[in-house]
Amino acid sequence: MYNLILFGPPGSGKGTQSGKLVEKYGLVHLSTGDLLRAEIAKKSPLGVEAKKLIDKGQLVPDEMVVGIIDNCLEENKEAKGFLFDGFPRTVNQAKSLEKLLALRKTAIDSVLFLNVDHDELVKRVLNRGKTSGRADDSDEEIVRKRFAIYQRDTEPVANYFNEKNMLRIITGSGSVDETFQALCKEIEREK
Repeated sequence: MYNLILFGPPGSGKGTQSGKLVEKYGLVHLSTGDLLRAEIAKKSPLGVEAKKLIDKGQLVPDEMVVGIIDNCLEENKEAKGFLFDGFPRTVNQAKSLEKLLALRKTAIDSVLFLNVDHDELVKRVLNRGKTSGRADDSDEEIVRKRFAIYQRDTEPVANYFNEKNMLRIITGSGSVDETFQALCKEIEREK
């Protein structure tokens, strides 16, 4: 089993690259954003609460997200591995993920961080908002608030994995194909 965390700020290309990596390596894609949007579309109690938070540019609480991830791991016991996209977002989530995987007799194999210039990220997210229909991608104030929350809550996750010598930084400002090749090169080195 091969477990990969693809890490980076909103607009860094995690979703695009995740799709390509899942196809190439046969991993199960666990995107907390997609999972939460599915709950929102179903108008489940979790989805209604998550939408309120997301529309304000806030993060969904750890307990909600960890529960969703645990359910997905259980539903995909026979997987070759998992690609975690947008998770973990906090150090507590990182520790919870390590515990969940240890209970399943596996671990995180790679943590790849897509590094993109801040101004480029804002531009990408606002452009995505024109076609995605996502309220949190269309309002520059909300986008900037998401980046501030990301820096405060999620960048410490990079430090956490870096201290464990697990973090690998990949330049994500090139073309989709250039970034994909750089990710694959690092994965092949780690496998």
